Amino acid sequence: MKCAVIGSGSWGSALASVLARQGHQVHMWARRSEIAREIQLQHTNASYLPDVALPSSIQASCNLDEVVCDAQLVLVVTPSQVMRSISQQLAACITPSMHVVLCFKGIDYETGKTPDEVFSEALVRHSRLAVLSGPNHAEEIVRDIPCATVVASYDAACAQFVQHALSSPSFRVYTSRDVKGVEVCGAYKNIIAIAVGISYGVGCGDNTAALLMTRGLAEMSRFVYYAQGDPRTCTGLAGTGDLIATCMSQHSRNRRFGEALAAGMSLDEFREKTHMVVEGALACKNVKLLCERYQLDLPIAQKVQELVWEGAKPLDVAAELLQRPLKEEFIDKPSMR
Repeated sequence: MKCAVIGSGSWGSALASVLARQGHQVHMWARRSEIAREIQLQHTNASYLPDVALPSSIQASCNLDEVVCDAQLVLVVTPSQVMRSISQQLAACITPSMHVVLCFKGIDYETGKTPDEVFSEALVRHSRLAVLSGPNHAEEIVRDIPCATVVASYDAACAQFVQHALSSPSFRVYTSRDVKGVEVCGAYKNIIAIAVGISYGVGCGDNTAALLMTRGLAEMSRFVYYAQGDPRTCTGLAGTGDLIATCMSQHSRNRRFGEALAAGMSLDEFREKTHMVVEGALACKNVKLLCERYQLDLPIAQKVQELVWEGAKPLDVAAELLQRPLKEEFIDKPSMR
């Protein structure tokens, strides 16, 4: 089966490797011609995955039409900041028979809309649309280290098609119908990972990290509930699973950025040094908009937004969070605030 992978970063390369190991014909789209040539000729992607050999069967090109043409499965794995533009480009290539999987872990930074909402606007009446998220560090997946993920779609047959196309003994794929919940979890855990990184960066310990992760999970569940998702998703792979991996792993760019931010490094400096997009920084940019939309209190996310985008000081923010009024740990579902 021909599969198209739109995006040639670490995550796109990892998913392309999973598909190629399953025997699929994999064609990758790269924005930069030098990346496409390297993947095509050298079977590496050293800028994003150093010291890793990609399957030699993977084909790469900068021609989007060529990559997508006749594909049965299309995985969109670009940074979330370009999801709207790439959705519009793909609208001219996607046919009704194609299964389209959105592998973003962020939201549209201009509107606060989720990937499913953005692509549904561009791919009008396209029913074979799914989202994929979970505790999936590309650095481990390309080395065939066991992990699991979840694919969610309003169309159960679409989710099952993607499940069977991607699943292997080392890459287990579970299905869900909670598209909104999976998307919100995938974006929100990155914000909390930045907070955890900052806490370690200013000298706090594992207790503080556990505090931020647990209360961050509470914020995530409130967000999912008011976005009309299923709060149970927060206890699964896309929620708790990805939160643990992103907050605690050495591979997590969001946690590393938090540590760097605490040390005085700016977002632009971090991007220049790592060549990576910090999805949590983009996601938290719209926190105020989302809080207003859903009338939510998301204190950790709001403070991360102030730290990243408004120049707030970590110790001042920590003091403000720790001085919040005391309350019960669990609040009844009707208010969730």
